[in-house]
Amino acid sequence: MNIKENIINYIKHNRVSSTEVSDCLDKSGAISNILPINSGHFSVGNVFWTFAFSGSNWNIHDQIRGISKGDILIVSSYECNEKAMFGDLVSKYVLLYKQAASIVALGNLRDAPRLKKENWPIWCYGFNPVGCNNEKLEINSSLLNLIHNDHAYYNDSIAVCDDTGVVIIPKNHQNQDFLSRLEFIEEQEDLWYDCIDRKKWSTFDTVCLKLYKKDK
Repeated sequence: MNIKENIINYIKHNRVSSTEVSDCLDKSGAISNILPINSGHFSVGNVFWTFAFSGSNWNIHDQIRGISKGDILIVSSYECNEKAMFGDLVSKYVLLYKQAASIVALGNLRDAPRLKKENWPIWCYGFNPVGCNNEKLEINSSLLNLIHNDHAYYNDSIAVCDDTGVVIIPKNHQNQDFLSRLEFIEEQEDLWYDCIDRKKWSTFDTVCLKLYKKDK
């Protein structure tokens, strides 16, 4: 088992929250304005990244065939004028038949009633009944650099998704030092709650002054 698998398994088995993971990244890594469609889901896994552009989702339909079981699908949207990138059909294919862990759409989706009824683990910006076309287009040269940069950041990263949001663990943090940070923050959280719940300390004494260090 490699270090990436160790990190994913540790987060999964200990249910390390997106909040705690962000703290391990020095309070960074969160995708802004992303919200779960259905509450109560927790997901962590390798990221398979793709995108829609210029109002077309042809590329999404093409590339999701390569997603692996347990992956988290992250889909970006470029110049789609807030059109929904996809809806129920793609979601069902990805989650049910390809057995992806979850979907994170950096844009709008459609078919909200169906996505909620199925209680699927999906995060997105919002909804729009107007969807993208399935037309094959050439990528605008002005988008190539942005797409390249996003692919480098997202693809093969680790995503942690819960009711608070989605946090990305980039490839350059998939190492033993980061795993040690996760272990440390879990121990710290247990210690802080012990100080608050059992010792009845204030949050100021616990978090700011860290009196537990002197108490030892």
